[in-house]
Amino acid sequence: MATRPEHLAPPEIYYNSEEARRYTVNTHIRDIQIEMSQRAVEMLLLPEDECCLVLDIGCGSGLSGSVLNDHNNFWVGIDISTFMLDEAINNECDKEGDMILGDIGETINFKPQSFDGAISISALQWLCVANKSTHDPYKRLLTFFKWLYRSLNYGARAAIQFYPENAEQIEMITSAATRCNFGGGLVVDFPESTKAKKYYLCIWAGMTGIPQQMPQAMLQVDEDDEEEMVKTGGTNQRRTKRRKKQETVRQRIINKKQQQRKRVGDIYHRFIKSVGNRNKAGHQIYWTPKAFSLLTQL
Repeated sequence: MATRPEHLAPPEIYYNSEEARRYTVNTHIRDIQIEMSQRAVEMLLLPEDECCLVLDIGCGSGLSGSVLNDHNNFWVGIDISTFMLDEAINNECDKEGDMILGDIGETINFKPQSFDGAISISALQWLCVANKSTHDPYKRLLTFFKWLYRSLNYGARAAIQFYPENAEQIEMITSAATRCNFGGGLVVDFPESTKAKKYYLCIWAGMTGIPQQMPQAMLQVDEDDEEEMVKTGGTNQRRTKRRKKQETVRQRIINKKQQQRKRVGDIYHRFIKSVGNRNKAGHQIYWTPKAFSLLTQL
């Protein structure tokens, strides 16, 4: 059995320049990450006729942020890896959203009720491992859910995809979320498939008086789709058709971006800048004017 990445090294070390680049350019990884991001955005139930502000937790190289942008939303991402953020800048994701370097297991002081929703793809399982002697996974999960709860608008949803190592991790994560007053629960897509099974924690903050409904789990997966999820190379007819379809909607996406810029103004479209000071680990601290304005303190 292959060793899980979170057992090899802390995320800020594991995702070095080489791994961050591979994560970004590998077609197999990109396809899966984009597919899971689209599913997470679907769970947020955001209004289609509005430009919402969404938090991307563990934004990485900006793959999930690009999906948010394609749905006409603006996003603020946070990641612990400087190399991942560098990849996002190289991919010009800074034109679509803002990014902050930070550890989600520590308190992040966004202004209360800043975000209309939050997504996270393949990041939460890193909090379930103690990378330092001072790390307590459950306490770090509590810290994460506490600041996330404060950051979301009342009734706003968070869709968090993660890869649990065992049932104990699932229990620890759901327990921490419940203890921080989140409603919602776990959604397992394709539960009967060993290859396509995906775990999503769909939760919401506060009570709005409007009954909330959990998303319906996806139960069936085509054999071709399941096979594609585990392939690392080669092309097939199904994948070729999907790419052609994406090319046909390119102009529609461009038009959406132009409409978004007109609506939200220049403040949502600032380039990433680097600050001269550094954090405790000696890494450069990234921030943007929009993201910085959402923080109560550094």
